[in-house]
Amino acid sequence: MSGTVKSLSSVIPSIQAPKIKRKHLRKYSWLPDVLRLKGSIISRILGPVLTVTLWAGLVCYMNERGYSIISANSIVPLLSVVVGLILVFRNGTSYERYWEGRKAFASLTTITRNMSRMIWINAAVPPPPETQPADIKGKTPTTNVTEAQLRRRKIDALKLCLSFVYATKHYLRGEDGMNYADLQSVLPASFVRQYGGATSGYGYGGTRRSNTLASSIKNGDSLETSRDNSLSRSGRETPESRPDATKRIRVKRSKQQLQDSTPLLADSHRTIDFQSYSEELSLPLPLLISHELSRTIFGFRRDGFLETVGPAGLNGITQMISGLVEQLTAMERIANTPIPTSYGIHLKQCVTLYLFALPTTLVRDLGWATIPVVTAVAFTFMGIEGIADEIEMPFGTDDRDLPLDRYCQDLKEEIFYIIERLPEGGEGRHGYDDGEGDD
Repeated sequence: MSGTVKSLSSVIPSIQAPKIKRKHLRKYSWLPDVLRLKGSIISRILGPVLTVTLWAGLVCYMNERGYSIISANSIVPLLSVVVGLILVFRNGTSYERYWEGRKAFASLTTITRNMSRMIWINAAVPPPPETQPADIKGKTPTTNVTEAQLRRRKIDALKLCLSFVYATKHYLRGEDGMNYADLQSVLPASFVRQYGGATSGYGYGGTRRSNTLASSIKNGDSLETSRDNSLSRSGRETPESRPDATKRIRVKRSKQQLQDSTPLLADSHRTIDFQSYSEELSLPLPLLISHELSRTIFGFRRDGFLETVGPAGLNGITQMISGLVEQLTAMERIANTPIPTSYGIHLKQCVTLYLFALPTTLVRDLGWATIPVVTAVAFTFMGIEGIADEIEMPFGTDDRDLPLDRYCQDLKEEIFYIIERLPEGGEGRHGYDDGEGDD
């Protein structure tokens, strides 16, 4: 009996309830997040909040000394309505841009996954003429390409799909060229040989654009280390330091740039010296990759590697390439269309006016207690505006921006898994689809 009791006592400690770790505490309490500084907006709004707090302390001190700076109670309700409406608009608009950017990048990922799978499975070497069935003899192209050679071409096609996503990420951040370690690790060697020597900025085939951001980024250096002069001391992006996520803006071709062909035809005919503009031609890297991807798919169709999917399948793959460009344009629209500066300026002015008027209204009833009350109100209002300002441009490198690096890395692991481990659907099989449906 004593042995049984002893054995039970030795087992009981092992079945006690597990201790709640700090990282799981937020499931049961708000306290970890309430006391959390990392990831919060406090560091961004600390200065403005302290300014309002000092103003509230000054109002309380002057009231204590007998100076009358008390305002009517009707001012605060009027301002609070205006401030509330503007804050709702500001926060809603910023989060809508953030969410729309996430949806567009998710659609880009979806198209890349589907296109990679279709190319990997459906592209196959056509059978030699002597082994073709009688019903398709002479209808499919013949080729000398081996399965090993086609596999290498398919790998390049999948890497082009993946490179488009990486190039889009850098393009949205205003980072020029191919000199980034993550991008170079996925670009096909054939693409780099063909276009690597001409990629200076976005002027592929032209001269290099002058861009302080691009000139400081070399050999895959991070954005934070290459933009010291453009970032604030805290490393946070400011509206003035955000790069332009599009081709470098050039002056439009005005009438002064048009040259007359001859004096006699000056009033009736004008010509443009296109030679002088040849070096201004530019093409973003994602569009260059989409062009090469279209050429690759065309080559697969021309050589008879896509006979199993027929015209409908070829059209589907072509539409996927168009979908990649469409999502790029959607994210480009978000990156290049910021919320008008006047909204942010007016919101800050209204919030500041409200917070500076609030102590003069509360000091009569609350006295020195006005200071913590005003500080709490300033923390709330300025925090909402600060969060909206951080998420309105979701493609940057701030902590609160979309983790595009992680999305790209996850997609890279998926594509390389397909290349290294999944079988090709076309191995030893081939068919023919004339696009006319089943008879």
